[in-house]
Amino acid sequence: MKTILLVDDEQRMLDLLELFLAPHGYRCLQATDGQKALELFNVEDVHLVLLDVMMPGMDGWEVCRRIRDVSAVPVILLTARSDKSDVVKGLDQGADDYITKPFDERELTARVRVALRRTEDDNQPKSIHEGPFTLNLESYSILYDTQEVRLTLKEFYIIEAMMTRPNRTFTREDLLQVAWEYDTYTEVRTVDSHIRNLRDKLRKSNFPIDEILMTVWGIGYKWR
Repeated sequence: MKTILLVDDEQRMLDLLELFLAPHGYRCLQATDGQKALELFNVEDVHLVLLDVMMPGMDGWEVCRRIRDVSAVPVILLTARSDKSDVVKGLDQGADDYITKPFDERELTARVRVALRRTEDDNQPKSIHEGPFTLNLESYSILYDTQEVRLTLKEFYIIEAMMTRPNRTFTREDLLQVAWEYDTYTEVRTVDSHIRNLRDKLRKSNFPIDEILMTVWGIGYKWR
């Protein structure tokens, strides 16, 4: 569960933020001033900070600067101001994003999701190694010895799933979910066409794919 630190000098705003975020599975911590926010940040495992700019005493810009001195955790500023100089000042202090009040639930949760996904992506390895094969997660390509082959997005998703779980048998439905997500209009047999095209592409580049990408008759496919 991701923990979000909510910082605002108005209790009703803190309660509103938690009301929006808690149903999405986020654990919310509340602080009504900058000092309390820093104290919580130092003792809790915080994944993201939603930080009001205009607070008495220590303002949001200063809180952001102090957090950024010790951590790269995402910080989203909450501001009632739309003045570009305020936005620039916040970004210069190390903020990742800002939301102008008033905002709706969809905007808030979308920006939180994007910020958290960005940090998850930054922490992910850039390649996957399985035997003599290397899957490059940035160029969407697969490497065998010195030979590199670019993959379509669907091909990439299929190989990524199988390479990260070698010897697991994937049903066609599994791979449909992996590569096509929620497109319920895609036929299950479309997976067979993509596997066939993928094998042909890699075989032409001298990959020993017939020994690696195996058909499990009556069930699906696996990477061995």
